[in-house]
Amino acid sequence: MSNAEKNRAAPPVVIVIFGAAGDLTKRKLIPALFNLASKQLLPERIAMVGTDRIDMDSESYRDTLSREIGDYVGKGFSREMWDANVKRAYYLKGDFLDADSYVRLKEFLQQVDREQETTGNYLFYLATPPSFFGEIATRLGTVGLAEESGDRWRRIIIEKPFGRDLDSARSLNRVLHESFQEHQIYRIDHYLGKETVQNIMTYRFGNGTIEPIWNHRYIDHVQITVAETLGVEDRAGYYEESGALRDMVANHLMAVLSIIAMEPSNSFDADAIRDEQTKVLKAIQPFGPEQVLTDAVRGQYGEGVLKDGRHLHAYRDEPGVAGDSPVETFAALKLKLDTWRWAGVPFYLRTGKRMSKRCTEVVIQYRHAPNMIFSKSRLKRVDIEPNRLFLRLQPDEGISMEFNAKVPGTGLDISPVRMDFDYDDYFEESTIASGYETLIYDCICGDATLFKRADNIEVCWELLQPILDVWGALPARSFPNYPACSSGPSQADELLARDGRKWLTLGP
Repeated sequence: MSNAEKNRAAPPVVIVIFGAAGDLTKRKLIPALFNLASKQLLPERIAMVGTDRIDMDSESYRDTLSREIGDYVGKGFSREMWDANVKRAYYLKGDFLDADSYVRLKEFLQQVDREQETTGNYLFYLATPPSFFGEIATRLGTVGLAEESGDRWRRIIIEKPFGRDLDSARSLNRVLHESFQEHQIYRIDHYLGKETVQNIMTYRFGNGTIEPIWNHRYIDHVQITVAETLGVEDRAGYYEESGALRDMVANHLMAVLSIIAMEPSNSFDADAIRDEQTKVLKAIQPFGPEQVLTDAVRGQYGEGVLKDGRHLHAYRDEPGVAGDSPVETFAALKLKLDTWRWAGVPFYLRTGKRMSKRCTEVVIQYRHAPNMIFSKSRLKRVDIEPNRLFLRLQPDEGISMEFNAKVPGTGLDISPVRMDFDYDDYFEESTIASGYETLIYDCICGDATLFKRADNIEVCWELLQPILDVWGALPARSFPNYPACSSGPSQADELLARDGRKWLTLGP
């Protein structure tokens, strides 16, 4: 975090985690809170209250956390630091659908406030299945836990997915707004908390050599890739209800696209930034049914073999997956924006499971230089590679620029070369965090810049709804259509080949 962030005082707070016994809490949230404490970014007056249906008390919950925390924090773990802070953790057994549980929670929070002097500021983190989001928000409102008065604030964080289609997203927003005002609602997308994603804005708007050529006059096209080597793992129940389009495109990829394509805001105020990002999403040309068939590709992985000879199951053979499942594990889209900056510049998005490498990156391919100077040489325009910018978001975080240089020798041979910036070379490794540290800290401080707003969510679903409708009405006949440990279905390659382009990566 920056020096400015370190100097920002975080107010007293009680963080209430619904789903305190779940995987997200122990793998991400508790380690994030520990890392914030290690960097002295948490307020002195703070407490954490976990609530779930498992029967235990505060002491046994602290013991459980203490046994598990070292496995998830890693090499930065300090037992001394942990022991000094774990006493601020509490636990209250409760049923998310039981009204009496919320009455008891309200009384319990008042007790914690007295013990830790936290002044009544509450941050509710819903680390639960999405089906509980609306119910928890409503019941918190019913018992008065959503009410703000004076300097006392109440905020709620919900995880993706924010609905599963346009109607459900609108319904969820409507239910949330019945108990919480929009400024109290923090919709978290951990991609937006990643240092590398935030650095895109700094790279664009903080460098005089970049922003002037960040438009259709100089850029040929943009590619955004989120590729995973893992399969569905133990998330079959969730994935069978979502698929790649809902799980990744509606959230992570659209978030990255909005940062890449946004106009500079007048300030770094949260709503100013989010206004510009929402304008980008509204400017994307909507899909008609015929366009879905040509500009949207879906895939599902089949069997495959790793380099070491290990066999990989097809998606339909994974535990918990239907033998005839129509769910896509890969999605690719071609998008166009109706703005002056991006007129005629296509954006190609792709995401998939069981791909050949783990890679999250943005590729900016620039237009060819005129190259008139080479017209009388044996080189042809097609022989000279265009310049490309690679924004590597994970796992090899950094920025690379490909440009052309003369190969040493008596002849006029040109070859692309690469200039690299790697985060590890300039900054401590600890600065590359999961994103949860930044987002939780920002929420405590009341900074909503990196969180999604209701209108942003609904605009995303408006764009994707025609694709969901067509894919739902016309199940894919070719599934599975790409082998595990590959670059995806051939149809995705054809999506770019029709435009005379190809997918680009940073190599094996």
